[in-house]
Amino acid sequence: MSKPGPGSRAACGICAEISRNRKPIAGWQYLAVADRFFGPVIEQLGRAGLARQSGHCWRRVIVEKPFGHDLASAKALNAQILKVLSEDQIYRIDHFLGKETVQNILVLRFANGIFEPLWNRDHIDHVEITAAKTVGVEHRGRFYERTGALRDMVPNHLFQLLAMIAMEPPVSFDADAVRAKKTELFHAIHSISPANSVRGQYGAGVVLGQHVRDYRHEPDVAPDSKTETYVALKLGIDNWRWAGVPFYLRTGKYLCARTTEITVHFRQAPYALFRGTSVEHLPANILMLRIQPDEGLSLSFSAKRPGAEIEIDGVEMNFAYRDYFAPLRTVGYETLIYDCMIGDATLFQRADTVEAAWRAVQDLLDAWAHAPAGDFPNYAAGSAGPDAADRLLARDGRAWLPITGLTSNPRAS
Repeated sequence: MSKPGPGSRAACGICAEISRNRKPIAGWQYLAVADRFFGPVIEQLGRAGLARQSGHCWRRVIVEKPFGHDLASAKALNAQILKVLSEDQIYRIDHFLGKETVQNILVLRFANGIFEPLWNRDHIDHVEITAAKTVGVEHRGRFYERTGALRDMVPNHLFQLLAMIAMEPPVSFDADAVRAKKTELFHAIHSISPANSVRGQYGAGVVLGQHVRDYRHEPDVAPDSKTETYVALKLGIDNWRWAGVPFYLRTGKYLCARTTEITVHFRQAPYALFRGTSVEHLPANILMLRIQPDEGLSLSFSAKRPGAEIEIDGVEMNFAYRDYFAPLRTVGYETLIYDCMIGDATLFQRADTVEAAWRAVQDLLDAWAHAPAGDFPNYAAGSAGPDAADRLLARDGRAWLPITGLTSNPRAS
């Protein structure tokens, strides 16, 4: 196994089981190659006979992101590798799906009677998905210049979180049943207009107590670069469950805290009964799912303060994985590689799923390609991102939860 070198981003792996004297032998080879070589590598594996399956012998290929850079390139890559491999041999990996807290979303939704009936437009006001990072592009400027935050994070990591939180219930946890529902969801995403998007690029600032330079002075970055290091989106999903419910997604480099979380904002209860109280509105009911770094969830709700008068305050119940379960020292890849070896493709993407995700963002990519990026840099490293991201929600009368990296919900009180 070889490690990727500096600036390398993509990987392609082949795992195989061959039968020798009726004893299965598992083999794994890791190739750290640029994503433009995914197709040629697989073609050469085919020509060398390493992709051929027969009898007790199987061959499976894991492909890391980026799987294409837009819809056309994703389709072309799918067509190229499907000439060599069958779909059940291809495992398009996204390490986010190997995280326990991501997989727990389906259990939370479908195994709990207190949540499942509420998981729709009648009870949920809006949903936020945040993936904030405290690192910059480091030594990957050459890769990032042609990729940007949208391509790097949205059609893969963030959309996988979106799928887990918004997909319809599958008939079973069979791989094709689950992946069919994800694909169906991606097809239901409204075309994203520039008016429902925000681009950002970090300037110099202070992150975790350290002074850092602006993006345009990173190695291998153009001095007038228009590449975004931050993106915020407002999505609509055109189906019966989510009609009218906005989904707000954001991700960025060099932000004020490292956190990946999903917050589900429930609709307010009628206020009429509490007109005589001292509060102007009831505290928000929010379910926060913390994916990293402090895995768990919290639920905020209203309660009466002790005393003779009716006074309402926000309180919180908090669940942390570390309080109930022994920690597993994994980053997600271990789970996914094991699933590949046992032939479980549930947590991997199908060809049509990848293409549906790219299709959902393609109009925005096209619009950005023909429009000026704006005044970059437009947020300081160590901040929560550009002010325009706040205005994106403010025009709907809403606001992002603060990016804190805390274990509790900052809106609970």
